[in-house]
Amino acid sequence: MIVFPAIDLKAGEVVRLSEGDMERATVYGDDPAAQAMMFAESGAEHLHVVDLDGSFAGRTENREAVEAIIEQFPGYVQLGGGIRDAATVEGWFNLGVARVVMGSAALKDPEFVKEMAREWEGGIVVAVDAKDGMVATEGWAEVSNVPVHDLARRFEDAGVASLLFTDIGRDGLLKGVNIDATVELAQRVDIPVIASGGVKGLDDIHVLSIHAHEGIEGVITGRALYEGKLDLAAAIAMGQRS
Repeated sequence: MIVFPAIDLKAGEVVRLSEGDMERATVYGDDPAAQAMMFAESGAEHLHVVDLDGSFAGRTENREAVEAIIEQFPGYVQLGGGIRDAATVEGWFNLGVARVVMGSAALKDPEFVKEMAREWEGGIVVAVDAKDGMVATEGWAEVSNVPVHDLARRFEDAGVASLLFTDIGRDGLLKGVNIDATVELAQRVDIPVIASGGVKGLDDIHVLSIHAHEGIEGVITGRALYEGKLDLAAAIAMGQRS
C-alpha cells in the first residue's frame, strides 16, 4: 500500500484546510519544493500535490510551485486541482507528472475523462469526494445529488488508474479515516481506491493496510505529518508490508 504525503498549495504556500474550507487554512511553509524534498528524505517515493486555488478557479493557479516540486522531487508526483481540459492534462504529463487527478470534470464531463484515461494509460485518477455520501465538486464548494458509488461505477472499464476517495467531513481534522466507507467503495468497484481525509496516526495506516487486498491501493496524509502525529518513514514501512 502506497503512502502519499500531501502538499496542498494556496498562494504558493504549503497549507492544510479543514473540511475543504479555504477560510480555514493552516500554513505550514512557504517553500513547497523544500517540503517535497523533506518527504523524499523520509523515504517517500510518491507525492500527492493539490493546487487548491486551481480547484476553485477551474484552472492552474500555482504553476511555479508545482513545477519546482516536479523538478526536485525524485519520485512520482500525483497532481490535482483545476485540471479540466486536454491541453492542461498533456502539459502536466509533458512536465513529468506521473498521474493527474480529475474530480469536477469526472462528474460534469465523464466522457472527456474517459478519453483522457484512454490516451494517458495508467495516468488518470478520478477523485470521488464525498459529503454525506454525495459527490462534491468545484473544490468541494458544490455538492451534487449523485451518490459516490454511482459516480465510481461510471468509470469501471474506462482505464482509470485509481479512485481517490475523500470524506470531506473528516479532511484536515485528524478524526481518523472513514475506513468503512473507503473499504465499501473498494469492494463495490473493480478500480483500486486511494483513501484520503482524516488520517490521525499510524493506526489508520495499519487498518487500511489490512484491507489492501480488497482494493485499497494507498492513503494520502497531510496534517498528521505536519503536526508530528505520524512518522512518515514508519507509515511507509507499514504500507510496504501489506
